[in-house]
Amino acid sequence: MKIATYREGSGMRSGVVRGEMIFPFLGGVDVLHVIQNGPAGVAETGVPLAEVRLVAPLRPASVRDFVAFEEHVEGVRRSVDGSAGVPEAWYDAPTFYFTNPHAIYGPGDDIPFPAASVARDFELEVAAIAGPGGTVFGYTIFNDFSARDLQSREMKVGLGPAKGKDFASSLGPWIVTADELEPYQKDGFLDLWCSASVNGVEVGRDLLSNMGWTFETMLAYAARDSVVRPGDVLGSGTVGNGGCLAELWGRTGSLTPPPLRDGDEVTLTVEGIGSLTNRIISGPDGGALPPVRRRDAAKARAERQ
Repeated sequence: MKIATYREGSGMRSGVVRGEMIFPFLGGVDVLHVIQNGPAGVAETGVPLAEVRLVAPLRPASVRDFVAFEEHVEGVRRSVDGSAGVPEAWYDAPTFYFTNPHAIYGPGDDIPFPAASVARDFELEVAAIAGPGGTVFGYTIFNDFSARDLQSREMKVGLGPAKGKDFASSLGPWIVTADELEPYQKDGFLDLWCSASVNGVEVGRDLLSNMGWTFETMLAYAARDSVVRPGDVLGSGTVGNGGCLAELWGRTGSLTPPPLRDGDEVTLTVEGIGSLTNRIISGPDGGALPPVRRRDAAKARAERQ
């Protein structure tokens, strides 16, 4: 089953996609209600997909983004901080970071990059949607947009990505329930081809089954000593073999292919799910920060004595 959310007038509706039609849930039920409570009734009369504007299928309370592809780690690490190889700690557990659930975009939306960023990048991922009782409810396409120049500078502090990541992520075009992708299961992994293109030119292609951990393992790890609720989003991490530009920059030692520019269209396609397209624009100029107040070490020592 494919579940989507779409704009209708000044409001939103959710429903089931069948072919080229979407059949709205009865009673104004939304996607999160279905994830939490199970199937809902749908209208007998559908609306053509061509006549509606799809939006992000849900607004998650949290978004955890993992880094489950060894090839991606090796390439992008060299690009972002100049390091070679894969850290030994990567093999210990499926590492993740939290990104901004309030900056979620959907199919066809413009993505406003920080105006100061020139090393603009996409990231081709699949996201699992947590269901009740530690299960995976379904899957959608996830684009973890990245301002690599900002990310590279701020990660030198040792806290992980912040302004290099928190401006935008996109989800869509819909959620495909886990049962529908069962035919693609192979030893616990989803054997789905994933590809990314910029302005119609393919940049990367990889199998989702090249992940180091299954989604179930990542979900269980996320819940360890913590809380994962139905509707939370867990990104697979970026696929290898050109799943993002920074991986290729790290391997070639140059900005080839070039960073994303205003007007570029990025399309991510995942077998069994669909395609997600977004256009790149620049957000408003944030202006210069006031200078930091530096500590006078000598004065501080004298005051302590």
